[in-house]
Amino acid sequence: MDLNHLENLTEIDPENMIGEIDSLPEQLEDAWTLGLGQPLPQMSPINLVVIAGMGGSAIGGDLLAGVVSDRSPVPLIVQRDYNLPAYANGRESLVIVSSHSGNTEESLSALSAAIQNRCQVVAISTGGKLHTIAEQSGISTWTFDHKGQPRAAVGYSFGLLLAMMVRLGLISDPSSEVDAAVTVMREQKKQITTSVPVNQNPAKRLAGQMMGRDVTVFGAGHLAAAARRWKTQINELAKAQAAFEFLPEADHNTLAGTCNPEKVLEQTFKIFLQSNLDHPRNVLRSQLTRESFMQQGINTDFYMAKGESKIQQMWSAVQFGDYTAYYLALAYDTDPTAIAPISALKEKMSH
Repeated sequence: MDLNHLENLTEIDPENMIGEIDSLPEQLEDAWTLGLGQPLPQMSPINLVVIAGMGGSAIGGDLLAGVVSDRSPVPLIVQRDYNLPAYANGRESLVIVSSHSGNTEESLSALSAAIQNRCQVVAISTGGKLHTIAEQSGISTWTFDHKGQPRAAVGYSFGLLLAMMVRLGLISDPSSEVDAAVTVMREQKKQITTSVPVNQNPAKRLAGQMMGRDVTVFGAGHLAAAARRWKTQINELAKAQAAFEFLPEADHNTLAGTCNPEKVLEQTFKIFLQSNLDHPRNVLRSQLTRESFMQQGINTDFYMAKGESKIQQMWSAVQFGDYTAYYLALAYDTDPTAIAPISALKEKMSH
């Protein structure tokens, strides 16, 4: 599809994924407000937070960890599996089970483990088995209304968690940062929305650079989680291969992989998410690592996160990545919503 002529979007995007991406600022705003009003019982002192989820329900936990790592006095980990780590045990551990549908088998297994380990538990979903089991077990349940794909509910999977951390007294109130993030996204949207032509739209141009190439997204600090989000959106929207890498770790291994196989490397593309809030050495590493790839003839580019706080920069990066992945899907003439291989695997697993 020609990205300058998107008049007939419904033909390739019948389920309106672009509507979900366009409304991301409002979704984050709504999720934050909703989280401040959800039921939350008095809890025992907490020394560990585990967020159990998969896919679009887990990425909110990654984004949260990127924001609160230098604010929360207790560790926060994201668990993507059937079980919980052995140290998630007893009342001092809070397990937040997040499942968009409420029927994700890994999340339901984690819920069972959390109950068995006598952890404090909160369940977040739109309903499903998770909601039912949690209510029957006397566990606090947070629900939100979203009919689309889990990956399109990233504002909820982050905003509700952020509000919970505040209400638990684990971080100070970031209301002004959330408001500023919403404003930054609304301003950026004006530059990258579908009506803006390619020559004025940096997200469309970046998607063009990714065409026909295997993409790797690099991020450091609070943008490491955003790099993961870019990767998964390219996978699920554009149905294209992509990977993510974290700095400085990538400079201790990935940077050496610039020789073989030569024909494959010619078809790769490295995109660097950059921030002026990163550790100064990581700012330098991002620049030098990109230069090193370019010297080897590998295609690269960068995105500079917008805003003054970590929350602003993270969400400007998430939004830009979502639009870029969407435009890449259109460029490949691919429905950005359907995920037939994932649905087929879930069907096989159910039997």
